[in-house]
Amino acid sequence: MTLPFALVPRAAPSQVAVWLSPLVALAATVACGMLLFGLLGRSPWQAVAVFFVEPLVSLRGWGEVGLKATPLVLCAVGLALCFRANVWNIGAEGQLIAGAIAGGGVALLATKDSGGALVGAVIIAAGAGGMAWAALTAWLRDRFHANEILVSLMLVYVAQLLLSHLVHGPWKDPAGFGFPQSQLFERAARMPILFAGTRLHLGFALALIAAAAAWLLLARGFIGFQLRVAGLAPQAARYAGFSERRILWTALLASGALAGIAGGAEAAGPVGQLTPSISPGYGFAAIIVAFVGRLHPLGIVGAAFVMALFYIGGELAQSRLGLPSSLTGVYQGLLLLFLLACDTFVHHRLRWRRAAAVG
Repeated sequence: MTLPFALVPRAAPSQVAVWLSPLVALAATVACGMLLFGLLGRSPWQAVAVFFVEPLVSLRGWGEVGLKATPLVLCAVGLALCFRANVWNIGAEGQLIAGAIAGGGVALLATKDSGGALVGAVIIAAGAGGMAWAALTAWLRDRFHANEILVSLMLVYVAQLLLSHLVHGPWKDPAGFGFPQSQLFERAARMPILFAGTRLHLGFALALIAAAAAWLLLARGFIGFQLRVAGLAPQAARYAGFSERRILWTALLASGALAGIAGGAEAAGPVGQLTPSISPGYGFAAIIVAFVGRLHPLGIVGAAFVMALFYIGGELAQSRLGLPSSLTGVYQGLLLLFLLACDTFVHHRLRWRRAAAVG
């Protein structure tokens, strides 16, 4: 069956439209969410209030938004480096979990007499854990030309099973009443709080520093220039003598380190121990954040802020309105759907086919 229309590529997509596309997608997501609330028998305006107003009426609420945004920024900035280089790392969730395991292992060594410098060791170990996990994908891609999408995604489940084994086995808290969790970390191994009265910790500052450093790297650094050229024009990169192996390893190791730090900060921050559900899917949500932020580190910070509101709004909708917490996933999916739709029309125009002549 022939469709009555066709999508024709635009010769030069408007850059204004490119940057406005995420805002249009967000507006469409909010409108669709209001309609969904109406179908569920709730006031549509409750959707706006619960998801976008209530989390921001107090300092504690702002702290919770920053807390949720921290792992999203760290993971998404790393993914942006990969995607800019045309390296499709889909396994930030696994690298986050690997970082939580490595950082948590160091945190469990803390005693009541340990100094505050142990926090630095936790973060370094977490970054190394995430980097090592990403190195598996880089090695398999480099050595055997394995597809990095499949490899990085499958390693997520390996990391989840490894974490589950540890908290059910050797790292299980003997005084935890049988729950699969590690011991609570000592205070010396916990992330310092930035603002009294909130749970916002040092990881938030690290996320902002990472975003600023990535922006400088892409805008001013030679390796950042290599990453961008490799993604935009692979043949030109090869002609210029840029090493594909170096770009692959640099992008994946940097992405893995940032995701690992996110995991370590999550374990040593609000959670305070290792549990099987250390992440509610931050690594996967970060993929949406990266594209909503237009793969730009500063845009990612704003996109992570919006995604954090979705997480908190989903929790509030469950506790105050009796709605399922899966609404968070619905909002995330709608945002990605509308973003893809908007981007399609930014880069293509709709052309209607002429009706066939009747003979």
